Amino acid sequence: MRNLFLALVCLLFVPATALSGTLPPDGTILQRETVAAETPGIRLERIVYASDGLEVEAYLAQPAAITAPVPCVVRLRGGNRDFGAWTDERARLRLAPLAGRGYIVVATQYRGNGRHGRKMYPGDHICAGCDEAVGGRGREEFGGAEVNDVLALLPLLDDLPGADTKRIGLFGWSRGGMMTYLTLKASDRFAAAIVGAGVADAVASFAQRPGMATHVYAELIPGWADESRRQAALEARSAVLWAEQLPAETPILLLHGTGDWRVDPTQALDMAAALLKAHRPFRLVMLEGGDHGLTEYEDEVHRQVNHWLDYYVRDRGQWPDLAPHGR
Repeated sequence: MRNLFLALVCLLFVPATALSGTLPPDGTILQRETVAAETPGIRLERIVYASDGLEVEAYLAQPAAITAPVPCVVRLRGGNRDFGAWTDERARLRLAPLAGRGYIVVATQYRGNGRHGRKMYPGDHICAGCDEAVGGRGREEFGGAEVNDVLALLPLLDDLPGADTKRIGLFGWSRGGMMTYLTLKASDRFAAAIVGAGVADAVASFAQRPGMATHVYAELIPGWADESRRQAALEARSAVLWAEQLPAETPILLLHGTGDWRVDPTQALDMAAALLKAHRPFRLVMLEGGDHGLTEYEDEVHRQVNHWLDYYVRDRGQWPDLAPHGR
């Protein structure tokens, strides 16, 4: 009787798709909820989509009236768990302006995160009979399996009316910069990318910010307690070590402030050196005294970002010849 009771308890927390034996394809939009955009001509939504059989939250912003296919941007958040998560306010501030410039913008929370995460999908609920988290949508790994949540946005955009998926940009800030590199390593479908104050060297970050090891790495990265696996996990999240594995035709804009204490400015410098050595197209912009969010240079950041996306994504501009030349 006890085993039967435990089995019934577990069933109560299994998603309906799992009970039916079928899982929606990655990128399938499962739920949509309109958010007041507060910007004329913009439609802003909270959505839930499928990734690896999980339900992942995201925001979707797009022009309200699309008469011809428009370019797209995948926007990657920083932080971890609740810290740095997308909110209605951040979506209005960061996503709506790009939609106002004629882009469809989608921004994932990564698995296990979001406004309903703890209430609707308690990821820490453990099924007593099966020793697994049930009723949840997985748990992010700070640069691990949740990369698939970013890749699942590609089929989502493929199925979205009005989206020109031959013109997709990728834009991540801070931890989102690390996710940008990991995504580019897995896909060459992006016309261009932007990394703001991005983590490019997790090995160096481990030394530069020891507190991250206790409060982030140890809690999120699988196998962290095993020292033999720890170094490999950090290296897997360090694009400076595998820049040659990034697409050869996806230009990357690096933005970083020299006054950034969260992600050391040397990370951008070292990544630029790695990209140069690997003959990958990039532009490095170091802004003097800029903090982690480059708040002192908001207008300059918008100018750089808009130009990069418009030229390389919207207009599909070509990167110049990288071979040494001239007088």
